[in-house]
Amino acid sequence: MARRRICVAAPQVPFLRGGAELHAELLVKALAEQGHEVDMVTLPYTWTGDRSSLEQALAWRMVDLAVEVNRVPTDLVIATKFPSYLVRHPNKVAWIFHQQREVYDLHGTAFGPFSQSVEDQSLRQALVELDLHALGEARALFTNSSNTADRLHRYCGIEARPLYAPPKLYEDLHPGPYGDYLLYVGRLDRIKRIDLAIEALRETTSSTELRIAGRGPHLAELQQLTQELDLQDRVHFLGFVSDEEVVDLYAGCFAVLLTPHDEDYGFTTLEAFFAGKPVVTTEDAGGVLEFVEEGINGFVVPPEAARLAGCIDTLDDDRALCEKLGSAGRDLVRERISWSIALEALTATVD
Repeated sequence: MARRRICVAAPQVPFLRGGAELHAELLVKALAEQGHEVDMVTLPYTWTGDRSSLEQALAWRMVDLAVEVNRVPTDLVIATKFPSYLVRHPNKVAWIFHQQREVYDLHGTAFGPFSQSVEDQSLRQALVELDLHALGEARALFTNSSNTADRLHRYCGIEARPLYAPPKLYEDLHPGPYGDYLLYVGRLDRIKRIDLAIEALRETTSSTELRIAGRGPHLAELQQLTQELDLQDRVHFLGFVSDEEVVDLYAGCFAVLLTPHDEDYGFTTLEAFFAGKPVVTTEDAGGVLEFVEEGINGFVVPPEAARLAGCIDTLDDDRALCEKLGSAGRDLVRERISWSIALEALTATVD
């Protein structure tokens, strides 16, 4: 393919760097390594749940990337999560990591802020209409998972193709000894339900440990829960860890525990499998279930502490089973996940 000028559009919440931000950064890196001239276009965006959210979204609509720079046009714009796909360009492709979930699947749940007031419902409808208009302009539509594609179809009536990206460390992750601890890596948000993972640990018959690598707004509550359950000796909050430490943590655990509510995609699932480790998760974990198969490469149970504890005990008692399930997961992701597949699809409109 000829060298192209490509902009990746991605919003940035100040002082936050989660999976979506990492996803966009990895895309820029992969495009550059393929030989394209690529740059990131970003604007700050903070979800407030009020009129400010709409105003911030409309700021993206004012960005016209069709304007030539030094008389050289931008050949392609790849927009990512809301509201970056409101950006203007005649050859715009959207790779949707997620929409503003409070407007859609989280509406009416404990994670959704909208009331039934006229003001709230008018704001919600305005955000839906922005999505429909902006996504209708795209030359091609992709999502980061089947789960995200299903939501887009369910709430907006729009079809999109799931397109998977490898995690940052996929080339470095590797199987290691199946040690004496479970692992969670990621942001500490309520929707990740790490409290359920901690409660499950209390129900186990073994004395296995849970190591939690990451930061986030739910940390203080999780630490308090750990104290209330008298699990300070078994639950360890590691905070931010380096890439090298992440690789070592995955290599040394016997399994990865994931208990999110309806995850979009979940890099942690892929990281676990690239490291050859089984995943214990729940029936409502969302995108995690596109890779985790019950009894094949992990365990999938109802979101109940006792049921999760039973799976943890099973794996903790049988390292040969850990290796068998983890190896199956590693074979799966090495076959299905690559940047070459993703980039071929994303750049097809400029061939």
